[in-house]
Amino acid sequence: MIFESKILPRYAETDQMGVVHHSVYAIWYEQARTDFLNAIGFPYDKIEELGIMTPIVALESKYYKPAHYNEEVKIQTKFIQFTPVKFIIKYHLYNPQNELINMGTTTLTWVNKKNFKIVNIKKEFPDIFNKLITYVESDKSE
Repeated sequence: MIFESKILPRYAETDQMGVVHHSVYAIWYEQARTDFLNAIGFPYDKIEELGIMTPIVALESKYYKPAHYNEEVKIQTKFIQFTPVKFIIKYHLYNPQNELINMGTTTLTWVNKKNFKIVNIKKEFPDIFNKLITYVESDKSE
């Protein structure tokens, strides 16, 4: 499943040339990831109510073209790897001309909210694991 978000770059996110600063992309990834998890029924607040959190352990970003102030950016988000202890989400960002401007990934792990130890959700939360794995598997069949 590929989920799509849209972002309208704000003036505060740009430099004097009207180009979006590279540090903003990680924030956009988070917004797209939040939109994606909300859409599939797993908002962060509901996950945290179960006593688990998903900190980022790795982030990669590659820039191809600049994003500009007030020019809508489309972000396509999808799972590319999902295991009982971590997951990787990939992001493709496009400008209004539908040109790829950025591609990135975030690797997140499942941890216990109280002690930050890694949690195996397949063992401790099999319902969550089974529902989420269906989204990963559906991407492989597309």
